[in-house]
Order: sequence, then C-alpha cells, then structure tokens
Amino acid sequence: MERQVAIIGAGISGLLACKYTLSKGFHPIVFESQSSIGGVWTKTFETTKLQTPKPRYQFSDFPWPSTVTEDFPNQRQVLDYVESYAKHFDLLRHIMFNTKVSGIEYEGFQDEIKAWSLWGGTGEPFSSKGKWKVIVEGLKIPSTEIYQVDFVIVCVGRFSGLPNIPEFPPNKGPEAFHGKVIHSMDYAAMDNEKAAEFIKGKRVIVVGFQKSALDIAMECSAANGVENPCTVFYRTPRWNLPHCLPWGFSLAYMYFSRFSQLMVHKPDEGPLLDLLATILAPLRWACSKFVETNVKRKLRLSKHGMVPEHSFHKEISSCSISTVPEKFYDRVEEGKIKLKKASSFSFCHNGVLVEGETTPIEADLVILATGFKGEKKLKDIFLSQTFQNAITGSPDDTFPLYRECIQPRIPQLAVIGFSDSISNLFASEMRCRWLAELLDGTFKLPSIKEMEKDVTKWDEYLKRYSDEYYRRKCIAALHIWYYDQLCKDMGWNPRRKKGFFAELFEPYGPLDYVS
Repeated sequence: MERQVAIIGAGISGLLACKYTLSKGFHPIVFESQSSIGGVWTKTFETTKLQTPKPRYQFSDFPWPSTVTEDFPNQRQVLDYVESYAKHFDLLRHIMFNTKVSGIEYEGFQDEIKAWSLWGGTGEPFSSKGKWKVIVEGLKIPSTEIYQVDFVIVCVGRFSGLPNIPEFPPNKGPEAFHGKVIHSMDYAAMDNEKAAEFIKGKRVIVVGFQKSALDIAMECSAANGVENPCTVFYRTPRWNLPHCLPWGFSLAYMYFSRFSQLMVHKPDEGPLLDLLATILAPLRWACSKFVETNVKRKLRLSKHGMVPEHSFHKEISSCSISTVPEKFYDRVEEGKIKLKKASSFSFCHNGVLVEGETTPIEADLVILATGFKGEKKLKDIFLSQTFQNAITGSPDDTFPLYRECIQPRIPQLAVIGFSDSISNLFASEMRCRWLAELLDGTFKLPSIKEMEKDVTKWDEYLKRYSDEYYRRKCIAALHIWYYDQLCKDMGWNPRRKKGFFAELFEPYGPLDYVS
C-alpha cells in the first residue's frame, strides 16, 4: 500500500522532504500557498545576498553551477539554483500551488496519547488506527478540500508569513503617526522599482539590526543620501561579520571542524569529552577573541560605540550572526545612516520618541524589521489544543523536538526547518534524509521519556552557551556532533573524512555527506 505524506510548504525544506520521501517510495503531496517554490527566497530585497558561503549552502547531490562564481550569490542566483534542483529531481508535479493549509487534525485515539510510552503508541511512523486530516483552502479559486494522509511533514519556515509587530500602549502606536508604518515583509513583497520609488525622498527609520534591517538601511541610504539619512534603531550591538576570514583565517576551521567542537561541552558527551572540553575552554575563549578583534578593527566598532558586551561564541551559539553589507559602516561615517540605541520607543504624530528622550526623531516612514512569529504560525496549524501545547512546550524552553524533527507526543508528524544552523539548507537536508530513513523503517525511535530527556539535554546546552540570547533552537556551534547522532541513527559512519588530520581539523560541509 502506498503511503501518502502531506508536506506543508515548498520552500527549501519542503522540496527536500519531497525529494527524500519520493526516494523511499512514498507518495508526497506538497501544499504551497504561493504560486512558486523557494520560500523566503521568492520575496527579498534587491540587495539581498546569501549570508552563508556557497560551498556550505548547497545540496549534497546537486552542486552549484560553474556559472555562479561568487562566494555569496544574490537572490536571483539562489532562486535559480533552487528551481533547477526541483526540476532536476522532477519535484514540481507533486506540488499544489496556491493552496493554503488552514489546519490539520489527527483522526485517531487521542484519549490514549497520554498513556503512550512509545511514539504513536507503537514507536512506528505509521498506524492503521490513525491518520491526519489536512484542511486545504484554494487561494485562486475559493474552495476547501480535505485530504487524509498517513504522515505530515510541516515545513512552513520561521521567517515568513506572520510578522512580529511590537505592541504599544494606547495612542502611542502606529495609529498616532502621520507617516507610514510597514513591516519588512511588506517592503520585500514590492518589486525593485516600486520599492525604490517608495523610499525615495523619505526620512526612514528602520527598526532592527539583523540582516533584513541592514539590507533595507543600505537601500534607503543609497536612495536618499545625507539629505535624508536612514536611522537604524537597535537594542543590542551584535557581532555581525564583514566576511568569513577573520585576519585572513577561515572561520570554518575555528567553528566548523571536529576539533573546534571538542572545545564545547556536548549533550551525552561522556567523561573523556567532558574533560577535553574543560581543558580546551581557554582555546575556545581565544578563538572568540580572535574573531572579535578582527571584527572590531574591520568595522571600526569602537568608533561607533557598537562593541557588543557578549562574546562572539555566544553569538554563534544562538544563531544570531548576520553578515554586514559591504560599506555599511562607511555609510554611517558619511552620515547616510545613523545608528540609534533604542530599547523601547513609541510613535507620535511627526515621528518616533525613544524612551528616556523628550525630542522625537522625525520620520516619514518606519520599517519594522522585527522578525516573524514563526512559533505562532506553527502552533496555529494544529486544531487540537493538546497538540498546540505539545508543539510549543514550556514558556522557558524552545520547541521540544527530538533530533530537531519529532515532537514525542504528536504521532505521525515531523517538523523540518525550525532549528537554525550555519547553513539551514544543509541542516534541512540532513534532517530530511534522517526522516526518510525513519519512515522507511531503517531504525526506530527510543521511548517518549528517553526522547524528552534528550530534548532537555540539548536545551541545557543551548542555555549554557547562549545564555540571555537563548531564544530559539540553534545547532551552529555543535552541528557536527548533531549530525553524528543522525548518522548513528541511520547506521552511517559519522566519520566522513579520509585520514586522521582531515577528520580532526578540516571543516565539515554538505559534500562530506554524499551517499
């Protein structure tokens, strides 16, 4: 009997899930609310480029074309690459475009779930007693259809769809402002010509200091110059990188090699590795300082009062790093961009008032580059309150997902793409390969209690190294150890290099995991 698998979303994670479930003989149905594939790459800013070096952001069995020579390809090049991948593996015929999944509901014995000791009651990915009901709305031709499937893979992504809008006291929000207030999502949705016209000649405030905010500020400064400088609000200075070669030495050797991960305490590491991590802690500190001194010098952070108080290691452990656009701080020195620390602010009729100040910053346009509510988007897919509570977990923790894929108390379902890494494409591919092997019966999951215990250990690691920046799942500083666990589950040799020194000191990347 052919098993039907519903995949929600046709971004990179959804395409990978489709490809690998197909490889195991399953029948995937991909529901995509947009009219094209690519997820977040379908709507970006004109100046947006890949943040991860190209060799680490590629499919293991589909290299970048030789025509793309840049280390950091632009949005069009990335989208072309993703579209070529989908066409090469004939994935498009499995995708239903312009279809929005409004909810999913498990049709089985939900009353028994609390008593289960194994995932799904039996530890198996499929069950004859339960199926998922997927409620789908047509967006071009209004309609509602219901699909019954054996398994659901949720690939809706964290960084799209539901904007995170700050809350304000009454009469101090956007309604008090005579100008325009939009989210970065709205700006990205404009075509390049319309976006350029929209910001031209305006006094713009950009709220945020991650990649989207920096890209928007660069576009505004190019359009308006010193006559109407762009003001960027930030809460905390960040170790945003000008490149991946601090002092000419590749960052990959310091953070993405097996030796680099010996410097970090790991979940279930054992006494020897625990001792090594303790002994090598000064070297971990030295690596962090090595990067920090280069970033401070290269970007002249001291001059601009932008030196972070926390370490670079803490930044990378929390997946909070962005790449600074070229000449960003040159624009600051030229007066085309102004940096303003603002832990809190409110709107008034002619601009924005920073907390603790009496004179507002006048503006015509405020762009909120304040991220997305990915957690709520994921939670709202479930119609069951029980599953909504299970997927979000405790308020003090991040998503409780075993191997960053499986919620132990939600049967016949996986989530891909809600845990960040140095390369989210690379991470999603490894997870989809692991999931395909699980669905194919290559291995079984441990008991629910064992999985929950493992989730807690990974959470403790994150809290230890991310500290106050612990907000979301991130395996960036420990990705090799994480992939080792996936490999062991699948029966693969986790040692992927040839030779002792290569295994220990060379950076790991997607091509190391070619089958």
